[in-house]
Amino acid sequence: MILVKLFFVSLLCYSAFSKEEDVVDLGDSDFSTKLAEHETALVMFYAPWCGHCKRLKPEYAKAAEELLRNDPPINLFKVDCTEAGKETCNKNSVNGYPTLKIFRNGEFSQEYNGPREASGIVKYMRAQVGPSSKEIKTVEELEKFLKAENDVSVVGFFEKESELKTAFLKTADKLRESVRFAHSTFNEVLNKQGLKDNIVLFRPAILKNKFEDNQVVYSGSADSGSIKIFITKNYHGLVGHRKSDNKQDFKNPLVIAYYAVDYVKNPKGTNYWRNRILKVAQEFKDQITFAISSKDELTQELNEYGIDFIRHDKPTIVARDENNQKFVMQDTFSTESLELFVQDLLDEKLTPYLKSEPVPESNDEPVKVAVANNFDQVVLNNDKDTLIEFYAPWCGHCKKLAPVFDELAAKLKNEDVAIVKMDATANDVPPTFDVRGFPTLFWLPKDSKDKPVRYDGGRELDDFINYIAKQATNELKGFNRAGKPKADKTEL
Repeated sequence: MILVKLFFVSLLCYSAFSKEEDVVDLGDSDFSTKLAEHETALVMFYAPWCGHCKRLKPEYAKAAEELLRNDPPINLFKVDCTEAGKETCNKNSVNGYPTLKIFRNGEFSQEYNGPREASGIVKYMRAQVGPSSKEIKTVEELEKFLKAENDVSVVGFFEKESELKTAFLKTADKLRESVRFAHSTFNEVLNKQGLKDNIVLFRPAILKNKFEDNQVVYSGSADSGSIKIFITKNYHGLVGHRKSDNKQDFKNPLVIAYYAVDYVKNPKGTNYWRNRILKVAQEFKDQITFAISSKDELTQELNEYGIDFIRHDKPTIVARDENNQKFVMQDTFSTESLELFVQDLLDEKLTPYLKSEPVPESNDEPVKVAVANNFDQVVLNNDKDTLIEFYAPWCGHCKKLAPVFDELAAKLKNEDVAIVKMDATANDVPPTFDVRGFPTLFWLPKDSKDKPVRYDGGRELDDFINYIAKQATNELKGFNRAGKPKADKTEL
């Protein structure tokens, strides 16, 4: 029994490590020679201690395993910039980790700007090999091409050279990293399709439904801009499969259904719920974008709506309006409840969901604490000039700034100025504030709170005092406009 267990453990270990071994290690001694053997290769330059590298590593390994089966195979490599590959990383201008670059025949070709998940890496790299549009010569080749991937395909059918064909191929060059293209000029294929000079968008068979056509024929002009718009508009259909590597395709206002979406293991169950969402989506197709997403793949996203875990099988529905406000459908899912929710969203009858820490029972410290549920009171309607810091508890720069901020607030406690901080990881930040890193600071003059000004000055006490003294709506009591302390005029 023990031997059997050991055997299965060894198999599991081999399976795990075999994926890692699909990514080839390179160093200064063999970097150039090994890469020269491959027409197209992707290289990850990394540091072992880098947290982002550790998160990317398993996804990179999964992609490597998949891309080795590609025709032709695409190899993935990695270089440790702290050990055997220091000189190579310097030569290739690696300034941060991880850095990914594409090489062709050993020579640098371009920066990798694609997704960081396995499926996205695979799709992006497949697009780097061969022509941007595959030439189809027979009906069998067309059928094979359409079935090869569970993905949308865009195919051009051209009897002869034309402006439309030129525009199609130009579009394929521009979108090759995100869309599968093919074209044919062979009569057998054209006759089968019944088209002589046109473009068709084919949806994969797994997404076939009675609410929309499985093929969409282009009817625009012969220019690449119009073709691109056609593809973008129809690519995901009425209810798209929204994943971590294509989230940017789905624009607000947006309704998302989270449930056990899995087109590999359970396509029938996945489409059972999608078809019900499609029934509602067709009624609002010109007003709302609809999508389905895996509740397991995008758990972190659900947390943004205050949802920690979905225990039932039915879809959980959330939405964002044009202003990116968040909404959660409270009723149990049905086509009727979804239809009502969407209509209320359009009619602005829903109450937005705000992720917020509890409002502090006491807010008497010099630095005021803002949370989502008291933001208007503490920041926007306080009738004071305000300097606000958006921070993250784990951020080293924020921790360094904290005592300076405390001292600044103490210095200005009798002034017409509020010094405020907000944990941007635990609270929704209003869309007026573009917070992309930590700490991010904004100055809000009391008479124009709708126009916050990003503070990009120094972070020492004197830097803040000089800035506030100059920018304050009314001159400070304790400092002149130059930030110098005023003389004490108290009579002895």
